[in-house]
Amino acid sequence: MDSVVVLTGAGISAESGIRTFRDSDGLWENHRIEAVATPQAFAENPAVVHRFYNARRQQLRSAEVQVNAAHKALARFESEYDGTVLVVTQNIDDLHERAGTRSLIHMHGELNKSRCVVCDDISICADQLSTADCCVRCTSVGSLRPHIVWFGEVPFAMEAIAAAISACRYFISIGTSGNVYPAAGFAQLASSVGATTIELNLEASNTPGGFDETYHGLASEVVPALVERFLA
Repeated sequence: MDSVVVLTGAGISAESGIRTFRDSDGLWENHRIEAVATPQAFAENPAVVHRFYNARRQQLRSAEVQVNAAHKALARFESEYDGTVLVVTQNIDDLHERAGTRSLIHMHGELNKSRCVVCDDISICADQLSTADCCVRCTSVGSLRPHIVWFGEVPFAMEAIAAAISACRYFISIGTSGNVYPAAGFAQLASSVGATTIELNLEASNTPGGFDETYHGLASEVVPALVERFLA
């Protein structure tokens, strides 16, 4: 049975109404993005970190953010393909889930979940997080952080992802720049085991070694077209 691993990045959600929180000067409310996305930042000023992610969570849950044709096509791919399809996403939104994708790994975490820094309990996030919140498992106050992989932290499920790529027949990269490791090395791993590598992006990425096939354009156009080809 052929297996497919699909890596998705920011490019697949760009058409869904998700705006960047990084200003042209790289700042958010006069804070460097890195200053609200590290364990050290959370330890030093958790209120600022919570405010940043609360704003992102509020935007994600707004009516303007909706799944697009690319998300829907991948859900259909998983449902109808005569093989297995695993989606590995670098995105922290829930658009793949909304579209119906079930076999999914969030390697950088999920915006709609929180994690306790004391007991590691993971739970669905309330509408907003604050330093007054209490962990339902260990009852620690102020211990809940966004369930996000921050700068300097190791992405989730790396062993499972590597195993899936090492066994896949096709590796498809969608909407990712190829600048962020370890995801930037996934295509090389797939190539090393003889998988066909395919890139769908607005423009060529910086992925080392390149791809066997490349298709440039909006995700909402090129992803459904590729899925149709696989399902034909």
